[in-house]
Amino acid sequence: MLTTIQQPFFIVVFILLGSCMIACLIAAIRGPELGDRIVAANMIGTLTIAAICLLSYALKESWLLDVALIYTMISFLAVVVLTRIFIRRYKSRAKEQEKG
Repeated sequence: MLTTIQQPFFIVVFILLGSCMIACLIAAIRGPELGDRIVAANMIGTLTIAAICLLSYALKESWLLDVALIYTMISFLAVVVLTRIFIRRYKSRAKEQEKG
């Protein structure tokens, strides 16, 4: 699997990815604006994809790259949908302020 030199490196990288995911999760929960939450959710998806790719290399399992590609597409679609919701909400608030 991994050489003696690679094992500590991968452990450190996975710990860093995990801590970044936790920080992004906190940002997604606490984010003052909806846009901040969307960016944090997208970052969690990106970090998850990176973790899956690194895991694929560490385990020498190429099928995990297929999983990462599918997850990438799903993450992209989720961000597109959330962005459309954000734009609709912004436009409706702008119309309300314009009227009132």
